Amino acid sequence: MKPLEGVTVVEMARVLACPLAGMILAELGARVIKIEQPGAGDETRGYEPFVGEQAEPGHERSAYYYAFNRSKQSITLDLRSAPGQEAVRRLVAEADVVLENFPTGTLARYGLAWADLRAVNPALVYVSCTGFGQTGPYAKRKGYDTVFQAMSGLMSLTGEHGGGPVKPGAPVADMTSGLWIALGVLAMLQGAKAQGKGAYLDFSMLDAQIPLLSLAAARFFALDEVPERMGTEHPGRVPSASFRCADGNYVHITGADQHWQPLCKLLGLDALGQDPRLQANSGRVRHREEVMAALAGACVQMTREQLCQACDAMGVPAGPLKNLDEVMADPHLQARGVISHFEHPHAGRFPAIRLPYRFDGFDDPQPGRPPLLGEHTERILQQLGLASGQPQQQDA
Repeated sequence: MKPLEGVTVVEMARVLACPLAGMILAELGARVIKIEQPGAGDETRGYEPFVGEQAEPGHERSAYYYAFNRSKQSITLDLRSAPGQEAVRRLVAEADVVLENFPTGTLARYGLAWADLRAVNPALVYVSCTGFGQTGPYAKRKGYDTVFQAMSGLMSLTGEHGGGPVKPGAPVADMTSGLWIALGVLAMLQGAKAQGKGAYLDFSMLDAQIPLLSLAAARFFALDEVPERMGTEHPGRVPSASFRCADGNYVHITGADQHWQPLCKLLGLDALGQDPRLQANSGRVRHREEVMAALAGACVQMTREQLCQACDAMGVPAGPLKNLDEVMADPHLQARGVISHFEHPHAGRFPAIRLPYRFDGFDDPQPGRPPLLGEHTERILQQLGLASGQPQQQDA
């Protein structure tokens, strides 16, 4: 048994944040019914990269779509049409959760907003995910992941010292929003069960980035300090940075006071290790440039493997900075089963990154395949007592 078996989620959502939340819930055992636009579906079905020969651009060959829509069912409905709206209401009457990320006010025009659907199902948990929330001066603005990174201040923290801002290599705002949404749903389900009625979540993707600034904000609150970009270095800890090695690779080393002398010993910097000014982290922070120059000069004399082995032998926390192909082949991750796969009728056997849960007492989540566009429409409509094959599209 999986922990969310018996929970039904209706997902009226596209692209990344809400679909990721839906996929997390699905692979934890919920039945997630994804409502897609007839003919086209979630627009990410048309996003690159495509798998195999691109006979049908998008639709069933988008690896982007696969990444965030596994283990769901797909039904195609035109939400602008009366039949489509009626189908949603019947779905929601028997569901536990609605996820939606339409622009503010859109679903109200279709009679599918929280105020409408809680009348259909008083126990419903309903999440509206928008870029800036339902209220406030930015509520009507449009935005994507990188816009939220920029406006939240995340991007201002990322980049080399003295250089310009750099976005993280992953869609941090989208993916953290998906995690926050899934967490919010779980909390609301528990609360709804306790109070005997449902609840609504106004979720702002911009708001969701601000808790990620907690450490930077702590320095701002305590010191009135606006953080500078520091590359891989830590503003309040030395050493904590990536160091170039003799083979051109990098090792990231992060140590506390108890690691300082062992690190200096393995690098042949005994005098630095005994320097009374540098025994406490605060002293190393004050003498950051001197310390970092000495460490960098010593690390570059060793290969990545040599430096990692030496750090491991001395109990100094360190790890090789790996490229994606190295990560996918990592023996530890393979032993943990982090990379799995699913079987897809168009893509065949396709790799998938598992959710990072290993339970004792529940079945572990396993990647299921993403649905074909509208694959479950006929069966679900029949279950709802609606005529299969009835038209779901009409002009706006």
